Amino acid sequence: MSRGSEVLAPARLRRVTLTLARCPEHPEGSAGRGYEIVAPLGPEGRLDAALWQETRDHCRVRRFWTGERDRHGRLVHRAGGEGGATWLIDYDDRTTDDDEAGYRLGTHAFLEGAYVSIRGADDAAYHTFRVDRVGPARPAAASPGSG
Repeated sequence: MSRGSEVLAPARLRRVTLTLARCPEHPEGSAGRGYEIVAPLGPEGRLDAALWQETRDHCRVRRFWTGERDRHGRLVHRAGGEGGATWLIDYDDRTTDDDEAGYRLGTHAFLEGAYVSIRGADDAAYHTFRVDRVGPARPAAASPGSG
């Protein structure tokens, strides 16, 4: 379902904006470091694996990091890991080297003011992010090569 250069996301998806929470390197946090995720959220704000299965082509991620180019990928649900499944960000289908895993993302509610942790692909440490905004997944411009 597309219109011109826009890709329309299904109405049941939400756009979640995460920003880096306070940490030793950024005592006040950082609005310039984070993620914008089109996510399949259930009524309580938790990631919904069944809804992801239906809408996974629309579950996109944009990583924004001050001083770096934005990275575009997909929100992925994979079997295995703690609790029987893992949610992660996949930037390249051909490798797992660039994947960024979330810490028990399936159990967290993505509600404004809540916190979640994501492990960067380039290090073993988890970084804590604050849920700054949750809103409708408005149409996003199609970007060549993203995914």
